Amino acid sequence: MSAGELHLVAAARPNLPKLSALWHALPGAGLPLRPVLLHTGQHADPAMFGDHLAPLGLPAPDIALGIQGRSHAETTGRSMMALEAAWRARRPAWVVVAGDVDGALAAALAARKLGLPVAHLEAGLRGEETDMPEEINRRAIDAVSTLLWAPEAGSAARLLAEGHSPGAVRAVGNAMVDTLLRSLPAARARPLPEGLEPGGYGVVTLHRAANVDDAGAFGALLAGLAGAAARLPLAWPVHPRALARLAAYGLALPPGVRALPPLPYLDFLGLLARARLVATDSGGVTEEAAVLDLPCLVLRRGTERPVTLTHGTSRLVTPGGLGDVVAAVLAGDWPRSRPIPLWDGHAGARMAAHLAEMLG
Repeated sequence: MSAGELHLVAAARPNLPKLSALWHALPGAGLPLRPVLLHTGQHADPAMFGDHLAPLGLPAPDIALGIQGRSHAETTGRSMMALEAAWRARRPAWVVVAGDVDGALAAALAARKLGLPVAHLEAGLRGEETDMPEEINRRAIDAVSTLLWAPEAGSAARLLAEGHSPGAVRAVGNAMVDTLLRSLPAARARPLPEGLEPGGYGVVTLHRAANVDDAGAFGALLAGLAGAAARLPLAWPVHPRALARLAAYGLALPPGVRALPPLPYLDFLGLLARARLVATDSGGVTEEAAVLDLPCLVLRRGTERPVTLTHGTSRLVTPGGLGDVVAAVLAGDWPRSRPIPLWDGHAGARMAAHLAEMLG
């Protein structure tokens, strides 16, 4: 179809705030490309996808493939086949993939095999957990991408050290920050769940396979949350994956931990912005906490966002140490954080400018 289309591929909920930053920057960039939102279907229900579109200023997807799978291989393979068929019928000029989920990997591979140029939004992230599916995906996406948009200078330097062309790599900043800053006033105006008061609770999010797909690991995390909740009430918007594992393993939330359903973007951002701290295994929440100057306790062995550690906005915490760290935060024992360069709300404009350079 049109040779002037720029297809922005969304597979899962975390992709949407990142793509939103570029979507809103494109009209002012003067590019001869029409943005088209394409949804692979990896996250499909309203709570995990559809309810987030309007608050982010995004339209309903022009192309919706409806692809899901019961395993990483099935999701990736079926998505590649559907994307190839879609792009043979409606060939874009460029494809943008965001993040590191299976649908993003499928899009990058399918596009490059069709000879389409690919821009990776959130390139250059690397973690120590090399067997984690997201880590495998992000390395593979970077390997085949035409443009690599890194969220900070360290990630850009890593890509150059790996052999990518200097012209292909650009430290553009954090796209999620653009969306957060644009949305924060509206988010703060959203009502909190009944019974929660600003500064009087912590937030929990858990979804990674290493944390919730193993009954022993999940049980240890719940024990750690019990110690934390004895010091501060916790609100937990429970991811469908975690909810299913709780039921499968016969585990219960400890006293002081309040379960909430998955929240729309503005509601979750409003909850986070008025919390005392957050305990999470989410990379996106770790980034949001950094901008909100919110103590972030990362419930993982490592993080692909080390810049948040070095700038004092997050700390790696073990389940057994969670209660003590929460007590320390409440006592004021938290380092003064430093602003992270380029996380200033202009990542979308920098991405659009880099794309304009490539188009000549």
